[in-house]
Amino acid sequence: MLLKWIAEVADEPLVLEPADRSVEWETNTWSLGATEEDRGALAAAEVVAAFERTAAAIRGRIRDLGFPAVATFYVWHDEQAGQLRCSTGSVSADALPFSGPYAASGDLGPIVEGFLADNEPGLLAWPDPDDLESPPFRVWVSSVGASN
Repeated sequence: MLLKWIAEVADEPLVLEPADRSVEWETNTWSLGATEEDRGALAAAEVVAAFERTAAAIRGRIRDLGFPAVATFYVWHDEQAGQLRCSTGSVSADALPFSGPYAASGDLGPIVEGFLADNEPGLLAWPDPDDLESPPFRVWVSSVGASN
């Protein structure tokens, strides 16, 4: 099911509205979970390839719309929710709408591997009280706009 859901993202509504990033976020952001069976049966390479196909399809849609500016498709592992999330925004990779620190990457493999290896999705270890500062989380980025 996960691969099917990733493919469906390419056909979902898409809004590029640089003046209203909240509308972009609400319309273009998707949460994708996986059953225990999917987690055990899928190879990271299959999931990566599915996201790459989705990014290519979104790139084509944006080109067909004639959108002339920067746009980025991005994927991250939301460990708190136990999900992969993806979104498209009229922003560059260094200006994604996250409130905390993130590290943009061109390598989706480690993000997907972490998601697939998560045996207890949504369950996080209690942080060490001496180390309350969270490290940046990884975000895979793919340029899908005309001027990236």
